[in-house]
Amino acid sequence: MTKAPSSPRAARLATAAFFFISGFSFSSWASRIPDIQRQLSLNKAELGFFLFALPIGLVLTLPVTGYLLQRHSSRNIMMIGVLIFNLMLGLIGVVTEPWQLGLVLFCFGSSRNLMNISVNAQSVAVQALYNRSIITTFHGVWSLAGFAAAALGAIMVDVSIAPSWHFAGVSVLMTIMGFLAFPDSPHQPPTRSADTKRFIWPDKHLMKFGLISFAVMACEGTMYDWSNIFFREAVHPPEKLIAAGYVIYMIAMSTGRFTGDSLVNKVGVPAMIKYSGILVLCGFMLSAVAPYTITASIGFMMIGFGVSCVVPLVLRMATTTTSMNSGAAIAAVSTVGYMGFLVVPPVVGFLAEAAGMRWAFAVMAAFGILITVLILQVKEAAQTTTINESIKA
Repeated sequence: MTKAPSSPRAARLATAAFFFISGFSFSSWASRIPDIQRQLSLNKAELGFFLFALPIGLVLTLPVTGYLLQRHSSRNIMMIGVLIFNLMLGLIGVVTEPWQLGLVLFCFGSSRNLMNISVNAQSVAVQALYNRSIITTFHGVWSLAGFAAAALGAIMVDVSIAPSWHFAGVSVLMTIMGFLAFPDSPHQPPTRSADTKRFIWPDKHLMKFGLISFAVMACEGTMYDWSNIFFREAVHPPEKLIAAGYVIYMIAMSTGRFTGDSLVNKVGVPAMIKYSGILVLCGFMLSAVAPYTITASIGFMMIGFGVSCVVPLVLRMATTTTSMNSGAAIAAVSTVGYMGFLVVPPVVGFLAEAAGMRWAFAVMAAFGILITVLILQVKEAAQTTTINESIKA
């Protein structure tokens, strides 16, 4: 069902370009949030309220994206997402009222979902063109783009470039990159069926993959929101090292994504996910039990490596073990996964308030156990199916 463009390499580079667009455009916005806050004179509570519009738009659009991917090629949905996503980025820089920010962020999150689910479907299509694992590298490109955008944002702030000009420039450049990469993106016709659903929810088989994604994205969201606070309140390092844990986590995660494919090619996908779950478990427990600068940094490094490759590998397994359209399967699994990213970090805050940051991080270690147990169940089920099919043959 997937027709390659000029070559697998061209398809791989094109898909990597779209991952870069996703990471660079999103991180460009994130790098200027304080400037947007000052521009609209928002306090922290007001800013938090309007920022929530972005994940709401993202989550509400997940089932719609799954429906669209059953009827249209993922490359077309991806390109539409790129156009709207970068248009919304440009509009963020020129909003003058808080309600306008909320509306634009809702559309920003919705279009980001259109692009991200589709580009993940494209990555699965490109992976099918290779006899070795290459899929985790795409997420490494996303992380690299995020670093580059954050650095550019710092420069823009340093030279006093307004967000409006900054976002407009990024929007135009990323849109041009999308048009240049689009011709080499894989042609992936949708799989039409009589039971095509408007809203996609994972079935019993896909739910296990969804729960693994939920656990991993819960850990990612927790690290994004609480890692610096954990270092400040539990580790108590010198002030200049408060952000060290988060930086180590991000470096480990990015490194893991660029090196993960070589490990997958040696040990296989299920084993890689199992070891990732063990790393997440050990990383959170080490940080909670021994909250010292060196040990906590090692724990954060383990968490970074642990979460780095799981989501792309889970999506790869999910799309190859179901009869559902790959885009719809990715949307179904992502629907559950994103819930972890949105729901768990606030719960961590409540736990930290009630029992302290160390206990909150210790509880997070349970997600490492969940990842490990679920992937073992998936592997066992796959082996049983293979044995049964061999007996029937």
